[in-house]
Amino acid sequence: MADKASDLVQGTLDMLILKTLALEPLHGYGISLRIEQISKGVFRVNPGSLFPAFRRLERAGWIKPEWRPTENNRRAKYYVLTDRGRKQLKAETAQWGRQLAAIARIMEAS
Repeated sequence: MADKASDLVQGTLDMLILKTLALEPLHGYGISLRIEQISKGVFRVNPGSLFPAFRRLERAGWIKPEWRPTENNRRAKYYVLTDRGRKQLKAETAQWGRQLAAIARIMEAS
């Protein structure tokens, strides 16, 4: 079962999108692909979840869309991380670290 793709943990999609965009601006398909690649296929993002997340992140001011040419010269909406998005990513990363440590303590309890 270790090779099976998993659903994302509730509440982590926004953080993963922000982290992906911290690396470089990408279009929706590129973000989905990058998350799958970096997770080594463990996480596959459903487009039905991805696009509502983009709208949510845009409303929060954490990402902004820009129309750019793709690698094959088509126009696509790329997403760029804003300064507010970088601050949010830092906060979510710290919170995630605290949660992971707490879960590890619980799982190691005897």
